[in-house]
Amino acid sequence: MTQIQDFLMDLSVLIKPANVIDILIVAFVVYKIIGWISDTQAEQVAKGVVILLLSTQLSEWFGLHTVNFLLRNLMTVGFIALIIVFQPELRRALEHIGRTSFFKTKWMENVTETKKTIDEIVEALKMMSDEKTGALIVLEKDTGLEDIISTGTKLDAAISSEILMNIFTPNTPLHDGAVVIRIAENKLKAASCLLPLTENKNVSKTLGTRHRAAMGMSENSDAIILIVSEESGVISYANTGKLYRYLDAKSLKEFLIEEFISKEEKTIKIKFWGTQNDEKTKQDE
Repeated sequence: MTQIQDFLMDLSVLIKPANVIDILIVAFVVYKIIGWISDTQAEQVAKGVVILLLSTQLSEWFGLHTVNFLLRNLMTVGFIALIIVFQPELRRALEHIGRTSFFKTKWMENVTETKKTIDEIVEALKMMSDEKTGALIVLEKDTGLEDIISTGTKLDAAISSEILMNIFTPNTPLHDGAVVIRIAENKLKAASCLLPLTENKNVSKTLGTRHRAAMGMSENSDAIILIVSEESGVISYANTGKLYRYLDAKSLKEFLIEEFISKEEKTIKIKFWGTQNDEKTKQDE
């Protein structure tokens, strides 16, 4: 028992609070990086890098000097190549940092108006689905999409199911391309916008340009992109590089309310607990 106590005492002397904090920070960063590159092309590249690092260390241990020399020089040159290969993931990681609550300065003030906006969007998608009218709608979240808006025709209009239906009616001036909606302002910012295509090589060949553009947009931002298939009328949405298909109006509405209202309310409650409770009490009254 004394030996155990002595061991714990020695351990407490060696391990300082700064060391524990240091290890926790590194572990958290590694965990977040794994989450960011999960299910992306970078995941396969990361596995290759790990194998290369292990090979370099093993060649040193076993005295394989020529192999070790080549691998070390390859790692030096490969560092620059990694920055190029990981560019989409690095951009997404930096955007994620910029979207944290520490930098968040405002939130949608009118929840009732936001719910009305969601109702109008869902109603429009339902009608377009029934009529098999193709549609591509980008819902902006925290990542600003001014670069995407600038590629289309700026409208800055109120959102209604009628205007969305008119925009995507075939052979009309604005039907080709995507609509960008800023939910925080409840405004239709632009139409006929160009979106980047997905870089995922494993996408099914049965998916058309509309779905590939939706996935590409969701890979480069935190936006949610809604799609109506012109061929089948199927409603889908893309989020964080993944495509979710075969939605009905009810499930789509529940998802949008969760993303644009419920999650935001939870964030505000955590950050401004007392203030949020006071505002909620006033709304109930």
